[in-house]
Amino acid sequence: MTATIALPGIQGEIPLAYTPAAINSGQSDVLTIKNYDTGAAMTESYTGIEHLSRNTQVRTGAYANASDAAHFAASSRGGLEASISSNVIGNAHIAWQSVDPATNAKGRHPLIGRSVEDLTGVFSIEKFIQLWSDSQPGEISVDWLPCS
Repeated sequence: MTATIALPGIQGEIPLAYTPAAINSGQSDVLTIKNYDTGAAMTESYTGIEHLSRNTQVRTGAYANASDAAHFAASSRGGLEASISSNVIGNAHIAWQSVDPATNAKGRHPLIGRSVEDLTGVFSIEKFIQLWSDSQPGEISVDWLPCS
């Protein structure tokens, strides 16, 4: 659909989608962290940004005890921790998932846990994500941090 605009000396049609496209300059900010050794992944994505103030700290790694060194590839341990603090005007997508690094009989990595949040508008995010390998139910935590 188009709109006709009459300007002195200029004739033409401007698509109706022009104004939203001109206002939303397509600014985006995406952070994806994957730890293949432990099966942890996290994504923090902002699109259609009018304002973004963020502080994200991520710590990830894999380790083995001295006794595990010979079997490290078969029994990797470690994790991913992310602390997210942001003030946003726009859209946000925050997701994490944890899979078993070992494959099952069908050659797939079983899903242990997953969370997806999609937000639009004006908001503040304070979030802490902690994913560990070799953890028991209740040890993996995803908690909102208290507002200051």
